[in-house]
Amino acid sequence: MGLCLLIEQHAGMAVVGQAGKRADALAIAACERPDIILLELDLHGESGLDFLTELIQASGGGRVIVLTGLLDSEMHRKAVRLGAMGLVLKNQAADVLITAIEKVHANEVWLTPAMVANVLSELSYPREVVRPTPEAARIAALTTREREVVVLIGEGLKNKQIAARLSISEATVSHHLTAVFDKLGVDNRLDLVIFAYRHGLAHPPR
Repeated sequence: MGLCLLIEQHAGMAVVGQAGKRADALAIAACERPDIILLELDLHGESGLDFLTELIQASGGGRVIVLTGLLDSEMHRKAVRLGAMGLVLKNQAADVLITAIEKVHANEVWLTPAMVANVLSELSYPREVVRPTPEAARIAALTTREREVVVLIGEGLKNKQIAARLSISEATVSHHLTAVFDKLGVDNRLDLVIFAYRHGLAHPPR
């Protein structure tokens, strides 16, 4: 009730539903299609993490902010990996929650300062990259220079621009690209970019 009153006091914000159980939460999400979902991790014996992804899907892409008193960094990281765009601790001031709602609604991420480097760094280098998979083996075969070329390809640079950035010749860039294509098992630049984004070797330009 306190949260409802706090939210309703702010212009442009309205509470469209409340739930204390998984089934009720999914039903309300599907019916009301909320823009923002405040999700408690401890739900009377159930974990909000167990249906966080379902909640996002049921709501048609609603943005989840985890509201918790649990100081469990691994649980926080898992929430973000599953799709949460924000996390607010219950011991923080009330205006922090309102600010988090506004920021996440504007498609920004809201995390505690201590989590920013921790979580986002982990997301930038997904665990799949370091697992003993065929992809991981191919990635491990890349040299440091080849990885640099992949990063710049991911930024959208052409061979001439890459050559200038790395102070090497265009012919050397082409040589590195040929080696990268062969090691990663891709046929062209587009396939390389997709592979690089998927496995954390490069990141889409902002």
